[in-house]
Amino acid sequence: MEKKLTIEQKKYKGETSVVSTRLPIELIKEIDRIAKETNRTRNEVIVLCLDFSLENIEIKGYEEREVK
Repeated sequence: MEKKLTIEQKKYKGETSVVSTRLPIELIKEIDRIAKETNRTRNEVIVLCLDFSLENIEIKGYEEREVK
């Protein structure tokens, strides 16, 4: 079954820290498109995508372990 990330129009709340990263231009454009369509900031979309990815990640070649 294919999993999808559903983004609702809601603000992310919680303690934060600044992280800097370089992203491909095309990826930024796609993130910005999603942000505009969902009335969210680029940062909110990135956080939602990262949260979804971490909850659904499968690491192959390693024993299953708790990721902190």
